[in-house]
Amino acid sequence: MSQPTPDQLQIFLDIATEAAMAAGAILQTYWGKLDAVEEKGRPGDLVTVADKEAEAVILKVLRRHVPHHAILAEESGQGGDQQSKYRWAIDPLDGTTNYAHQYPIASTSVGLLIDEIPQVGVIYNPFRNELFRAAKGLGATCNRRPIHVSNTSTFNQSLLVTGFAYDRRETPDNNYAEFCHLTHLTQGVRRSGSASLDLADVACGRLDGYWERGISPWDITAGVVLVQEAGGTVTAYDGSPLVLKSGRILATNGQIHDQLSQELLKTPPLSSWN
Repeated sequence: MSQPTPDQLQIFLDIATEAAMAAGAILQTYWGKLDAVEEKGRPGDLVTVADKEAEAVILKVLRRHVPHHAILAEESGQGGDQQSKYRWAIDPLDGTTNYAHQYPIASTSVGLLIDEIPQVGVIYNPFRNELFRAAKGLGATCNRRPIHVSNTSTFNQSLLVTGFAYDRRETPDNNYAEFCHLTHLTQGVRRSGSASLDLADVACGRLDGYWERGISPWDITAGVVLVQEAGGTVTAYDGSPLVLKSGRILATNGQIHDQLSQELLKTPPLSSWN
């Protein structure tokens, strides 16, 4: 299928920006004013009225501009024409646990897949007033200024970030061993609680690499575009092409990518640690 023109991608980028900023306004409205926080079936997997209303306003924007596009949203699932080559992946509030505790590392993420390839992404953190935007071939920006991944080339001088899946209490495949192993080999590993902002921070050079398991397409679609357009590399753990549905991602500045991949693959199981 034909690739959209730069002008078409710019239109989609502007639509994503409108949607993300409208959702960000909802998040600001409910900041510190939540009456209730619910769990969605797994411990720590939270949802609030802010999640639901932010998603509703994103869907309203998309239905007004692109009513026939497919939608994959965290709270409401699939919508629109599921046969469309255009699929919007939406996380209205990435970092709900942070948000519920008034820890200001949370964002709204709006990404567009074209033929199942991430090509447009907007991530907005209204609490730091940072708007990240990118589209294939159009570059990546933060608050309209160009951004680029870091130049860190030495693995032991890198700063990494990761996250832990909601099922971490139930499965040994929980990322704890990788966290410990890589903390020993680098200048540190952070855990922010927002996958989209982790990717945005890699894209703008604050962090050198990110990996995670147990994530969904709506968590990372927008961020994948940001990292790639900022000059970084995004793959599966083993360096093969990223498969969004796998729930695993490796994203770096490119220079430490191979070594981080190798270390992930050879991390000893946590049970072997003394």
